[in-house]
Amino acid sequence: MPADVDAPDKVAYGLTFHQLAIVSAAALVFYGLWRTLHDIVATPVLIGAGVVIGGLACGLALGRRDGLALDVWLLQALRHTRTPRSLTTTPSPTDNGGVPDWVQAPVTGRQPLPAPLRLPADAIDDDGQISLGDGRAAIVGTTTVNLALRTPAEQAALIDGWGRWLNSLSTPVQIVVSAQPVDLASHSRTLADAAATQPHPRLGAACADHADFLADLAERRDPLRRQVLITTRTPAGEYGHHAARRHADDTVRALSGLGVTPRVLDGPAVTAALTCAADPYRPPRPGGLAAPDAVITAAPTPTRMKRKPS
Repeated sequence: MPADVDAPDKVAYGLTFHQLAIVSAAALVFYGLWRTLHDIVATPVLIGAGVVIGGLACGLALGRRDGLALDVWLLQALRHTRTPRSLTTTPSPTDNGGVPDWVQAPVTGRQPLPAPLRLPADAIDDDGQISLGDGRAAIVGTTTVNLALRTPAEQAALIDGWGRWLNSLSTPVQIVVSAQPVDLASHSRTLADAAATQPHPRLGAACADHADFLADLAERRDPLRRQVLITTRTPAGEYGHHAARRHADDTVRALSGLGVTPRVLDGPAVTAALTCAADPYRPPRPGGLAAPDAVITAAPTPTRMKRKPS
């Protein structure tokens, strides 16, 4: 079986149908120019133009950039340059017939208005299910396993179990393996504060020594932790409010036999994972994020009443 099963088929002369379409279009353009201008323009000029057109066509057909065909890459670059740079979650200003109050209009010149931000996810439930409009998804967080520490028989068994889970998939599944920074400085400060409250002096000394070790490690190195997230979603046509959660539970049961510790992420954990994916170098707060419809209140600060002298 070839390694690249998604490679397009070669139609003729080692070219795919997409590449032949580009070359054929360039040939038709040159033929049209020749039939139209051969009585007006000199033949060497037309031949030079044909060489230029053929070179551009071959470059578009055979060239690749960042794993994409050159024509596809140029189309994506054009779309990127025309994409708005400012996005907002409020409705489009053009729908209301004017510039919103929070946009500072320039005195002279034109300024592009913010475009509406359309996210693929609509909401996150308390049980961790993500609403995608036409479907639902759930995220499973799992640990890793070191195959180098296993015997050949154990390695073969783990790979077979992994293959059985892959073969059982009926919908697209996304597996994201990322490395995130670890904040050892805060752990070091916590251990240093807890060293004085230990019931025995030796325990306090061990706690302080470990705190110094973590502080030195955080200063000399940039420690990272590995995070593995598996996103499952409901197939087309499957209905049910908890369908995505059921697929995530099936994934947990299938991966539990591989020596890892998987778990289905709940609502706050999914929110933290998506927030960290958007900004991996700024970890989310331990308390999580408030829901969009939550009312945030602050504790009133106590005030001291001054007694008037009698």
